[in-house]
Amino acid sequence: MDIQILSEYLDFLEIEKGLSQNTLEAYRRDLSSFFDCYCDIELAEVQRTQINSYIRNLHEQKYSPTSVIRKIASLRGFFKWASANEIINSNPALALEQPKVPQRLPKVISVSEIEDILNRNLTKLQRVIIELLYGCGLRVSELANLKITDYDLKNKFLECTGKGSKDRIVPLGKKAVEAIKKYLPEREFLTQKFNLKTKQLLINEKGKNVTRQEIYTFIHEQGKKLHKTISPHTLRHSFATHLLENGADLRVVQELLGHSDVSTTQLYTHISKKRLKEVYFSING
Repeated sequence: MDIQILSEYLDFLEIEKGLSQNTLEAYRRDLSSFFDCYCDIELAEVQRTQINSYIRNLHEQKYSPTSVIRKIASLRGFFKWASANEIINSNPALALEQPKVPQRLPKVISVSEIEDILNRNLTKLQRVIIELLYGCGLRVSELANLKITDYDLKNKFLECTGKGSKDRIVPLGKKAVEAIKKYLPEREFLTQKFNLKTKQLLINEKGKNVTRQEIYTFIHEQGKKLHKTISPHTLRHSFATHLLENGADLRVVQELLGHSDVSTTQLYTHISKKRLKEVYFSING
């Protein structure tokens, strides 16, 4: 396939759909994976049979259902765009079925386990990371991209940019405000020491912007001490679940998480019910 066509499609997704760089890179990988398999076929010659064969091959290679579903969605979107722009005469993915994503309950940890982490000998930076992932329910990319102009400690809120470049306002709790206040002098020291001009909120001891991978590694290490495998998203899931368990309205939690569809947020009600049953039967046998 002509690389230029793929670039034009990715430009369309970025400009018209407002997709993030991480999502665009995922689309690039998915589409390149398909066209690498059929590099000897012109784009206009791709048939439904090739797409079906590619999907069967994914299953044979033991790709997870979620990965297969994402790759199918990438192909459907690309061929729909190519057909609409008359790059191809017909859409070979037109009748391609989109399997349903298997509904798996998000992993959460308890309030006591959150407190266990916060009671450890954390650095000021690490404490801010925990407080914003759990206390505000931020995604790891939202946290890594947070700038010093994105929060208001006086009025206790922050503004972050989520999926699809959508901005949302999130309240800052007392502990999150305290954690940021204690961290700021350290950040100021680092900016002066390394002569930094960065606007990113989170800076590591080497004077570099904290990356998503650094946050993942730190959270994973905290999970090991709990004898659990956790990620930054686990804290976000726990944030939502604990809010609902304490009587928060589903629509409010939806807004706080930045979900475009309330059905995504409803998953957390299933967790609450599951945990309620576990507690009940542990007491009543």
